[in-house]
Amino acid sequence: MVNLHAIDTRGTVDALGCLECRCDLYNVTKNADGQPLPKGYIGGLDCCYDQTQCQVKKGFYGARRGLYLKYTVEWADWSDFILPVWIYIFDVTDTWTGLKSAEHNCLVEYDVLKSNKTTSNDSIETKKNYATISTGKYLIYGVAHQHTGGIGATVYGQAVFGDVYTFKLEDIDGRVICSSTAIYGNGTEAGNEAGYIVGMSTCYPKPGSIKILAGERLVHESRYHNNKTHTGVMGLFYILVADKLPN
Repeated sequence: MVNLHAIDTRGTVDALGCLECRCDLYNVTKNADGQPLPKGYIGGLDCCYDQTQCQVKKGFYGARRGLYLKYTVEWADWSDFILPVWIYIFDVTDTWTGLKSAEHNCLVEYDVLKSNKTTSNDSIETKKNYATISTGKYLIYGVAHQHTGGIGATVYGQAVFGDVYTFKLEDIDGRVICSSTAIYGNGTEAGNEAGYIVGMSTCYPKPGSIKILAGERLVHESRYHNNKTHTGVMGLFYILVADKLPN
């Protein structure tokens, strides 16, 4: 599956603001369904849907162009050394508490507001939540997804096994399940654009070296610079896990 969101920033008055879907730059007050935007909603997917146009500099007229994607799918013959994996996607905006329902409420995006304390690039906002996996599984692969301003994300193990009502996000044992760091470009060529996230580091642990225990509560932590406001950012973490190891 390929999920693409293409935004043309040629000639725009604020390229980063356009990529962060700032509503004022798109002159949008209603979402794609024609419903008024929620009070206080200043940027995100509801302001940069299909056919919307970000503000460009006076006198700029960009030539029409098409975009194409080519990718290769590979496969291998099945054997005892190939195992199916489960895919879990953790969203740091998930408001699930586990108190009454198994239903998760993932908001997908959130805003990082500028810190009033400092303008230093060392100023960081950390957002956390937690999730559980009901059965024990082995970590095969992990990677985070963030937007510009992102620093990285980590999934921690949690040592306390007990009543969900008493669990606190601070009660982590420090065991790192997977940590994924944002990689920024430093050039002008495609795939290395300066100032933008061009990749995230991944986890490929030795098979069997990291096991998530049945019922273990995992803490997902997403970190962003907050020396300026960022709208519509994401804090996702993808993990692939297996029920057992290959023969």
